[in-house]
Amino acid sequence: MEDSDNADDEDGSMQNRAIVTPGELVTDDPVWMKGHGTYYLENRTYSSVAGTVSRVNRLLSVIPIRGRYQPETGDHIVGRITEVGQKRWKVDIGAKQDAVLMLGSVNLPGGVLRRKNEADELQMRNFLKEGDLLNAEVQSLFQDGSASLHTRSLKYGKLRDGVFLKVPSSLVVRSKYHSHELPGGVSVILGVNGYVWLRKTSDLQQQQSASHVGKDAAALSTRGNYSVGNASVTITRLEEESSWEIYSDVNDQISQSIRETITRYANCIKILAYCEIGITLERVTACYEASMAYDEAGKLIDREVMESIGDDVITAEKYRG
Repeated sequence: MEDSDNADDEDGSMQNRAIVTPGELVTDDPVWMKGHGTYYLENRTYSSVAGTVSRVNRLLSVIPIRGRYQPETGDHIVGRITEVGQKRWKVDIGAKQDAVLMLGSVNLPGGVLRRKNEADELQMRNFLKEGDLLNAEVQSLFQDGSASLHTRSLKYGKLRDGVFLKVPSSLVVRSKYHSHELPGGVSVILGVNGYVWLRKTSDLQQQQSASHVGKDAAALSTRGNYSVGNASVTITRLEEESSWEIYSDVNDQISQSIRETITRYANCIKILAYCEIGITLERVTACYEASMAYDEAGKLIDREVMESIGDDVITAEKYRG
């Protein structure tokens, strides 16, 4: 911090620094407007958090490295129901405020697309109640920063047959897809908010993935003789999928081998979080392969083992470039 007075160039503009610390001088140019993560003192702008400097036009802010999740439109998140209200649920997503899931933003059993009435409102606890976990998408943001969710797609909804994990949201790398199928009959949902769900891959998912593989192979073999319908995905009927089963509280029977695989994957995600490595599908798979050197999944949470596996994951990425 001794060089904080020299943090600016001769013309008073900011240097391109990756990280600033609390109390560090960001700029002494009064032209900049102070944003989140900064404070103004004696015509100078200082950082109030440890993070990276963000400049948008003349607005200067510091994005914290660690902190609560800040929702953005389109985020795929995992949340827990905290309250059932009038035509809405409140959902804990790890942000400063609970998110809101409206009754009109969920799929009703039977898949009927219609306006929700009083009878649906009386059955809200039959759909989702306090303590239930679900995955959803951030639909919009309110002026106070809270989020509005929706589960209208069949890939969203109530979660069961699995285990819940919580990691820092800053470690979950944003990508196009956050729901993946892992080797060993396990699926994972890497919520952008740092909430992770590991579960047994459903039979429907396995059938769909197998049918996609078969259709792709058929399309490659008939290339040049294309006809309508080859390698096309059939439209899944919402009436068949959106039954009362999607809101069931009864877990399916899970074999001992699947349970051990889920436990191993859960410990692998804990290893990545402990070593502060960004969590992606490739790194989770690489960590799982490295963990196979240990017979028992319980040994993976030892500090020395976690550091060793974390080093192996980083070394393997360096070799791959």
